[in-house]
Amino acid sequence: MPLVTDYLTLLSYGADGWGDELLSGLAVTFSLALATLPLGLILGLGLALAKRSADPALALSANIYTTLFRGLPELLTLFLVYYGGQNLLNSVSGALGFGNLEISSFLAGMIALGFVFAAYSSEVFLSAFQAIPAGQWEGGRALGLRERRIFRLVVFPQLLRISLPGLSNVWLNLLKDTSLVSVVGLADIMRQTGVAARVTRDAFFFFGLACVLYLLLTFVSSLALGWLERWTRRGEAAR
Repeated sequence: MPLVTDYLTLLSYGADGWGDELLSGLAVTFSLALATLPLGLILGLGLALAKRSADPALALSANIYTTLFRGLPELLTLFLVYYGGQNLLNSVSGALGFGNLEISSFLAGMIALGFVFAAYSSEVFLSAFQAIPAGQWEGGRALGLRERRIFRLVVFPQLLRISLPGLSNVWLNLLKDTSLVSVVGLADIMRQTGVAARVTRDAFFFFGLACVLYLLLTFVSSLALGWLERWTRRGEAAR
């Protein structure tokens, strides 16, 4: 079966194959998503708290942020961070006498996707906040707990459990959105399979392989998130 042999050769390691480049692209894609996750979660939680704030200016600012980054295409956000942020950084560093500094494509992708992830995750957190009864706060105050301790010990664990299904969907969207960073030179799955497709002129095989790799990441993520959701609900199952 020469055709199968040819494909196995294309997937081999070394100068004759693309196996090492594809695995490297897979690692870069997953690393970018993992690096973006904490940034998006922390910023999204902060936005949700700001939207619940009694300060109208703070709540309005958070709502404007969410509307802006949910309305802009992710690719445009990436360009604004990568090119616009580069110009801004050079202007500031030049004024301070540090010379030109460069934003890597990985860092630009992490920041841009983190901004978008935060906008969507803030809505998930906000809905989760609204699902927690006000009596949880009142009960904590009755026990003499301060607001921060009530949030950390009582509200936050429930918040994570309630918001986990929504955050799972946002995470899966983040995995797919990482493919956009290939346009600014990051050697992710799309970049590596695109180069391989152009060099070998076997676009269907390599782009089909990219589909398989993204589905693999999605499948593994779904298994991990399913286990995490069951773990957070273990107390309910016991009752």
